[in-house]
Parts: sequence; C-alpha cells; structure tokens
Amino acid sequence: MAGYKQFVLKEMIEQLGEESVKAILSNFSCPQNLDVEKFIKDKAIEFSKQNIASTHLVFAEYKEKLEIVGYFTLSPKTVYIKKGNLSNTLKKRVSKFGTYDENIKGYSIPAPLIAQLGKNFTNGLNKLITGDELLKMACDKIKTIQANMGGKITYLECEDKPKLIEFYKSNGFVNFGKRTLDRDEKDDLSGEYLIQMLKYLN
Repeated sequence: MAGYKQFVLKEMIEQLGEESVKAILSNFSCPQNLDVEKFIKDKAIEFSKQNIASTHLVFAEYKEKLEIVGYFTLSPKTVYIKKGNLSNTLKKRVSKFGTYDENIKGYSIPAPLIAQLGKNFTNGLNKLITGDELLKMACDKIKTIQANMGGKITYLECEDKPKLIEFYKSNGFVNFGKRTLDRDEKDDLSGEYLIQMLKYLN
C-alpha cells in the first residue's frame, strides 16, 4: 500500500542486529490488547528466528522519521472446520482445500493463521493507519504466498467482543467455531475461548 513500508522481522534482525530491533519494538504499545503488545515485545523475535511464525512490521513516515505503526504475524497451521458451521457455498469452496475427517464431521485444512494484528498506540501513531488497511496487508501477503504454493483460505482467532467480530465481518471473515483458551493465554485474554473466523481469498 502506498505510504507504508513493510519489513519482515527476521530480515530486519539479520540486517540491524537483535538488540537494535528490540529497541525499535520497545516503542510499541497496545493497551486495548495486551496480548498483541506482549507478543511483539517478548515472543516475536524468537518465533521469527525459529520460523514458527513470521512477523511483518509496518512503518509510516511521521515528523520526517519512520515509525512503526502496526504489525501482523502469520503462521502455518491446520484448522478443523465442522461441516455444519459453514454455508453451502462456502463449504463447497473450502472442501477443495482440505480433507474430510469423519471423526469431526468436517474438514482438516492447512491454512495460514493471522496470529497477531495490532496498531501502535504510542504517541498517537495508531492514527496513521486503519485496522482495515493493516488487515488488508496481511491478507495480501497471504495471497502472494498462496499464489506460489496453492490455497485460498486464511483464518484468525479473536476475543468474543462484538466490536472485534464486527470489524472482521466487515472485512469478509465469517465465524466457524470456537477454541478454548490454553492456560498460558488466560493472563492476557478475556473469557474462556476465542472466536474462530475464516476468509476465502478471491
């Protein structure tokens, strides 16, 4: 997207060194979602080095300086979708990319997970990018990856909050299930489960 610069965290570490990158990430704050802030500061570097998940940093120019305004993290996963949780049209599309599992009465589908998505609220930098723009960047990146290896599905998990769910729905995602929180997730996330939502990328 015009006006923004994207950098892959792993490549940035290789070019600038880990300590310099940590200093950049220390300027990230997201009081609305502590999990987003904790991940970028405490886990993103290690996950990138181990190729568990790839974090993409988004920068914009502010007062003649490049500032981090947001980021998204992608991870290869397999998602399980019960047949009855999808419309007939979406079921037909999704079934092409997965394997039917009789045990769950649904499909096992390899799909990129948008594991994190967040804006930087430090000094009002969040105003330099919209959530819609950040999510589109994540989906566009996935489309580029899938153009080379196949696939049309991406998914994410979010807290059961009407504002969040409506945001993702307005960007073409549909609800297909719930996942119970792991014990280590309960400190930074509210509730007992996450809503699972997917999008078919045209």
